[in-house]
Formats: sequence, C-alpha cells, structure tokens
Amino acid sequence: MIDYSPLYNALTDVKADAWVSILPKQLSDAFDVTKHGTLSAWQAVIENIAQLPTSHKSLTRSAMQIGLTDELSEADRSELENQLKILHPWRKGPYELFGIHINTEWRSDWKWDRLTQYIAPLEHRLVLDVGCGNGYHCWRMLGAGAKMVVGIDPMLLNVMQFQFLRKLYGEAPIYVLPLGIEDMPYGLKAFDTVFSMGVLYHRRSPMDHLYELRDALRPGGELVLETLVIDGGLGEVLVPEDRYAKMRNVWFLPSCDTLVSWMIRCGFKNIRVVDITTTTIEEQRSTDWMQFQSLKDFLDPEDLSLTYEGLPAPKRAIIIADAP
Repeated sequence: MIDYSPLYNALTDVKADAWVSILPKQLSDAFDVTKHGTLSAWQAVIENIAQLPTSHKSLTRSAMQIGLTDELSEADRSELENQLKILHPWRKGPYELFGIHINTEWRSDWKWDRLTQYIAPLEHRLVLDVGCGNGYHCWRMLGAGAKMVVGIDPMLLNVMQFQFLRKLYGEAPIYVLPLGIEDMPYGLKAFDTVFSMGVLYHRRSPMDHLYELRDALRPGGELVLETLVIDGGLGEVLVPEDRYAKMRNVWFLPSCDTLVSWMIRCGFKNIRVVDITTTTIEEQRSTDWMQFQSLKDFLDPEDLSLTYEGLPAPKRAIIIADAP
C-alpha cells in the first residue's frame, strides 16, 4: 500500500487544497476492484512480490536499474520475471531489474535524450507528467533532481506496473495516479514543470487541453509538450476521417506553426520548437514484453513514409513554453 500523505502535504504546501480535498476519494473510486475485473489479480501480484533489498539503484541510465543479476538466485529471478510478465504488455521503458531486461515497446529513453538538454533544470521542482504511462519518464525526472513527481494516467495496468516498480525501488517522492487531467480541479497553478507527451492528439479539443496544462502550472512554470505534427504552414491541420496508423482516437495533427499559434492563443510565452523527429520502427516495435502489433504494422508496407491509411507517417515535435 502506497502512503500518499507526503503527496497530500506537498500539494497543500503549494495551496492545491482543492485537489487534496477530493483526491483520496478519487483514488478510492479508481482502485475499486468491483469496477475492474483484473485489478484484484494485478494487486495480488504486487502484494506477493518478495522483499528484494539492494543498494544498486539508478535513475540516470537509459534503463532504470534496480538490483544486480548476482543478487538473486536463478529460481528467484525466474519467479520475478514471471510476475512481471503477468502485467504484459510493457509499453514504456526500458527497465533493468535484477538482471531482467524489460525491452519495452517504446525506447522511451530516446525521447528523454531528445528533450532533456532543452528543459529547465528539474532540481527542487514539483513536476506533473500527464499521460505518463507506467511512469518511465517520471523516474527519469526524479533522477534529474525533481523534488516530487506526480504522474497521471487513467489506464490501471500502467499504474499497476508503476506500483510494481515502486515496491522494488522503495519509498520515493514519486506517484502515478489513475486519473486524467480532467479529474484535476480548475485553478491549481501548482506545478513548476508540466509534461504532456503523446497526449494532445488524443484530445477532441486540443485547445482545451492546452488550457488545462496552463492551468496546472504556476505562473512562469514550464510546459514540455510533445505531440504528433505534420509538415506544413500556419493554419494547416490533419484531421483523420477515421483511423490514423490504425488508431481511432487521433483527432488533430497540426503543423508546428499552427501548434505554436494555438499556444499563443492560450497565453503561453517564450514558445520554442526544440525538436522534430520522425518515429522509426526501431523506436517503437513489438518485443517479448509487448507482443501485440506495433508501428511496423501501422505503416504502409510498401512505403514507410505513409501510415496504413495512406496518411503522413508519425512525426513528433517537442515544444517548450512558459506559463503566463
């Protein structure tokens, strides 16, 4: 069981009392086993993890590391691997746990390497990661010196993967909550840095999402936004008629100029596009730890510059801006 009292105290310190007053009930409702058929089984996996003390922990390597190979017997390592695989699919990572390499679908470390040189130092900052998945980037933020990291993601499997890792790691000022940004009260203005990576294109109203992100930031705080974009000029936006790369929940893919104009309209300052990268089948792919279809299956097999539907293949931009 995770002790959330340090989180409540940190939010109280930044006058986010409106969230503190409702967060315990939000968590209780989200973790209600009667509402999710598999939740109790996942929780049992976490409760049954053996205590595996180790002094070998690293949050600064490409693969978050907990423990060394020779700290576990072969039988114990096999048991740990079996427990981890119950929580398949593992999409964000990689992780290195007592010699077990979790080769996740995404090389999330590549994205981190692309952005970390451009962001404000995270030392002593209260950080929010919106749509954080299983919390890989949250761990990297903590490793970069953040005072506390709060991740939110509505998918319970992601939260359970994080809780598994946190139990192995031990107490730390890092939390992944089974919530979406729409569950956070309006007007918090509490976080020093807010990350939103791989979320904007899933929102039916991208402008509303930008306002939600701005509203979570303290005045002068920094937004780190990463999203799908298209080539083109001001005003150009791709709105898929049906699916995009076989995904139904993709709504708006703007050009970078268009996205910057949206952010200006929402009041952001000092906006800069720091990276544009085409997603490759080396960065997102099927593995033993994510055995479903992945990017290669979502592209035109004859032309990897196009999606399966004939639209421009995924290209991602990182935009950094300051809250007013």
